[in-house]
Amino acid sequence: MSLTSAMFTGVSGLVTNGDALNVIGNNIANVNTVGFKDSTSIFSDMLSASIGNNSQVGSGVQMQTVQNNFSQGTTQTTTNVTDLDIQGNGLFALAAPGVASATPSTAFLSRAGSFTLDKNDTLVNPSGYQVLGTDGKPIKFANTGLPANASTDIGQITSIAPNGLITFLAADGVTQNYYNGNGVAPTPTSAGIPAVPVGVAMLTASDPSALAKVGGSLYQASANAGVSAAFAAPNGTSEQILSNSLESSNVDMSTEFVNMITTQRAYSANSKTITTADEMTQEVLGLIR
Repeated sequence: MSLTSAMFTGVSGLVTNGDALNVIGNNIANVNTVGFKDSTSIFSDMLSASIGNNSQVGSGVQMQTVQNNFSQGTTQTTTNVTDLDIQGNGLFALAAPGVASATPSTAFLSRAGSFTLDKNDTLVNPSGYQVLGTDGKPIKFANTGLPANASTDIGQITSIAPNGLITFLAADGVTQNYYNGNGVAPTPTSAGIPAVPVGVAMLTASDPSALAKVGGSLYQASANAGVSAAFAAPNGTSEQILSNSLESSNVDMSTEFVNMITTQRAYSANSKTITTADEMTQEVLGLIR
């Protein structure tokens, strides 16, 4: 290997390990972020040339991929009924602010279930993204403020069942209703659960690590993620929603600090490679003079 190749190899190590430190730093920074999923850097080597005798010499390292880890985070209890925690492999489906409907391929996906009703009585996350129902539309409650509609307008959400079905207290403070879709009259609880209920939607991905990160604890479908083709309600058993709960970040601080030390040492070793190659180059130049 030439001295120039050795320097390029060292530079590739510096760049790649620097990127890996950024990934680790992002994991640590989000240790308290609701629903955050940590990431792991996957490296691969680069082969550049044959040196004879069926041997090849490499030219350093590259970042092959940054893989998302979708292991379940711990559950923390809250006092907000619209704080939701998914038990299982499902993901909440959301639409951007102002969007009237979405499909599984265009929806934003998340494990962060910190939701509230906004001023328009739409269920949203802290960034204003609208929570989708199983009909593919944002979960939005009627609230005309007219006394004639006091038994159908929302007063407050009282419960969200493990299968995502929403029960709310009407504005009259007495009537209990099931949410049954944007623009659809609610079904009173005394009449039983609606035949085709509309609750909080869930999507699944056969390979969640392949989902595309878009920031804000949100993901979108990618070609390799295998996102389900239709919105569905949680089955209430293997896939269920817990109300008054949030999923904590799955970042393991001890693992991240070990990874940080290992990566820092690799960074330093590559820096030493460059320094040594430079010193040897200076020695060669001195002999030539």
